Amino acid sequence: MSNDQRLQLRPHIETAAVSKADERFLHETLRPVLKLQNELLLEITRHFLQKRKVKLSKMSPAQRDQQIQHSIGKDNRLRGLLFGCVLGQLTEEELSFYLANEGETNRRITQLLIQRLQTQMERLL
Repeated sequence: MSNDQRLQLRPHIETAAVSKADERFLHETLRPVLKLQNELLLEITRHFLQKRKVKLSKMSPAQRDQQIQHSIGKDNRLRGLLFGCVLGQLTEEELSFYLANEGETNRRITQLLIQRLQTQMERLL
């Protein structure tokens, strides 16, 4: 798939203008990619939790949020799968930016994934 085709697939998200490169990458690249991949991210997480016999339906909302945060933050296998879904949608230029800023970008991707999954908790039950 060409870079133009990748970019055309992404949903447009209205954001305020930002000047920092890492914030621009967050708003112009990461948020649209996560929105594009939302169903896939949910299904992978749902499957992972079922496979690990995690019963979100028996947990309080706070425990559910904690479980999602723990699973994404600590389980390298789940995190790798979710990151792969995101990174696979980057253009070559975006991937270069990611690789040059890997630590900070990984932190941002992790935060976005946790927020996205926590706000859609009912879809994981």
